[in-house]
Amino acid sequence: MKRTEITPDIAALPSRFHPLFMGARVYDSSCSPEARVLYIEKEGGLFLKTAPRGSLEKEAQMTRYFCAKGLGAPVLDYLSEEKDWLLTARVRGEDATDARYLTDPVRLADCMGEMMRSLHETDFSDCPVKARMRDYFATVEENYRKGQYDLSYAGFATPEEAYRRAMAGAPYFQNDTLIHGDFCLPNFLMENWRFTGFIDLGNGGVGDRHVDLFWGAWTLNFNLHTDRYRERFFDAYGRDRIEEEALLTIAAAEVFG
Repeated sequence: MKRTEITPDIAALPSRFHPLFMGARVYDSSCSPEARVLYIEKEGGLFLKTAPRGSLEKEAQMTRYFCAKGLGAPVLDYLSEEKDWLLTARVRGEDATDARYLTDPVRLADCMGEMMRSLHETDFSDCPVKARMRDYFATVEENYRKGQYDLSYAGFATPEEAYRRAMAGAPYFQNDTLIHGDFCLPNFLMENWRFTGFIDLGNGGVGDRHVDLFWGAWTLNFNLHTDRYRERFFDAYGRDRIEEEALLTIAAAEVFG
């Protein structure tokens, strides 16, 4: 995980967080333009994430849930004022983009597939987000109407083609699995190849396994610069639960993600 040491403008932060920064080194650990993440080198490591108001509520909810399952970091505070603020403890280890993992791609693909299958076999009866696919395809509809799309996720020539494929397949997806929702290499951590926890859980909930399977295959290709480990990953996960047509529909939907 990339971290750049900074001198934060503490006065611009909510006063309840000021004591966290006293005598601590601080790093910018952001990885997207939608949110800013500060890493505070204190008390074993703390992450303070900020984003537009209301946008971190579900992430706080699902992070608490994953933590209760032994799958994520403790949520130490959540504040929603002019902006949202989410404070979590650091998960031990490094994310799966660390060089020690990327240099052994066969083991990484195996580990990722096994880890995902274990997540998908977790009991979700008490999950607070019960119908993730409803919101998932609602986002497809909304962003298509707004003209917001990215055709780089799949081999569709036009947004209209991707939209037709996504919406034709939407009724066949189930809310029958606990999913991460953004199962990419930066979002799960390991310590010497031992899984320690998930982060960035704002898209999690009870949904369809093929969302995670799509992102698992995508992230291996993106981070390893080759698609040669896709089949290895699917073998490790278990071919008995994978439908290629469903993956193509998710690829179409993610054009509008």
